[in-house]
Amino acid sequence: MTILSGASGGSDVESGGAGSEDLVSAAALFHGLSDPTRLAILQHLTSGEHRVRDLVEHLGLAQSTVSAHLACLRECGLVESRPQGRASLFSLANTPALLALLVTAERLLAATGYAVTLCPNYGIGTTGNPAPEDLKFHDAKETDR
Repeated sequence: MTILSGASGGSDVESGGAGSEDLVSAAALFHGLSDPTRLAILQHLTSGEHRVRDLVEHLGLAQSTVSAHLACLRECGLVESRPQGRASLFSLANTPALLALLVTAERLLAATGYAVTLCPNYGIGTTGNPAPEDLKFHDAKETDR
């Protein structure tokens, strides 16, 4: 995947131009990481393997909720499981790359002063994924772009 390869020449995502598949795949990855529960699961798995029951107790969520998020993370290739008796042990997949991504995300949040939390489109308290024509601007100056 070459997310940054289009930085110099650009790519036409909407018409399926060069590099658009890589960008769509990257967006899917970030969407997989976009839920606070999934991030909490990943964060807890950084300390090692855990059963669903362990994650349920740690997160204080219903077993069905944790299982659904684990299934999503597994389908995204971010966690893996192995059987242990009647239970399954879950762990991070691609651990070095995933940890590097999470550390980099933390650094970016700190460097931007957590500005994304105030974003009218994706910040805290927003829901859904707005269509391009429904994107909101932070202030009047940005509408001139």
